[in-house]
Amino acid sequence: MSDPATIDDLPTPSLVVERTVFDANVAAMAAARPGAELRPHVKAFKSTALVKELAAAGHSNFCAATVREVEGMAKAGLGTDLLLANQSLDVRRLGALTDDGHRITVAIDSAETIAAAVYGGVTEVLVDVNVGMPRCGCSPDDAGRLADAARAVGLTVRGVMGYEGHLMMASADKKAGAVEASMAELLRAAEAVGGDVISAGGTGTYAANTWATEIQAGSYCLLDTDYAKLDSPFEIAITVLATVISVNAAGWAVADAGLKAFGMDHGDPTWPDGDLFFCSDEHTTLVNPDGQLRVGDRVRMQPGHLDPTIARHEQMWVVDGESVIDRWAVDLRHW
Repeated sequence: MSDPATIDDLPTPSLVVERTVFDANVAAMAAARPGAELRPHVKAFKSTALVKELAAAGHSNFCAATVREVEGMAKAGLGTDLLLANQSLDVRRLGALTDDGHRITVAIDSAETIAAAVYGGVTEVLVDVNVGMPRCGCSPDDAGRLADAARAVGLTVRGVMGYEGHLMMASADKKAGAVEASMAELLRAAEAVGGDVISAGGTGTYAANTWATEIQAGSYCLLDTDYAKLDSPFEIAITVLATVISVNAAGWAVADAGLKAFGMDHGDPTWPDGDLFFCSDEHTTLVNPDGQLRVGDRVRMQPGHLDPTIARHEQMWVVDGESVIDRWAVDLRHW
């Protein structure tokens, strides 16, 4: 079977990336957060091919959410400084990478995660601090003690990290003050911890967060309908391509991409050309009152949440207009 030349040659459902929009997003962020000011988060797209594009834009340090993501990046020779921005009680695979000369840092927020780093052979850590989102991270008041405990067992403490994820979608008039208050907690912890890294932020706060030394954003390069609600220079570059497989005279049409093709935690996908009834396992039902959709038509729907949508697919097809110009494997899936 020959490689697809146009969008019409692609199997469905397929992830499709608009090259020109992607390039504009990457350039906008690189201008705002050049080089090491951005530590792109690969959890958003799980693709070493896409990481190569960000490296070409000047970024050399990356972060990830899973051991698999860090492992895949290192084995692909990508990133001079890789951070597992998440807690794990088994980092032995990452310790093996440090033995091969890769710089790997992991997040710690407890005695148990300190012990896991030591046992796993990872020698550098960041103290993860809870800055307002009810997820991982120690109390700012406990950060100094944990840093001392980590150093006492031979670990190098590079600094702190904190994720103000609860503020990503805050309104512009509330965001600046709320981010400042959140980062005040992280800076207080950083003073007690020491080190030169203050890692925080994301696509929703990259502009408002002027206190972190590096911003952990990833969704910006492809975007989704949730982040598209914000006033930012980024636009949606990714869609799920589907084929209309059934049309009903009562006013609906059915496309062959459903719950198994989309991350649904932020709601239904959006069909820019019309309205959408609902998604089921293998199907999305679209409103078709005037019969404009026919069996065999192609439709492109925008995901509500990028990260889990991409994790459901094995590749992204890069297009310029109707032409397929590249294929990016989603090779960092799983754990």
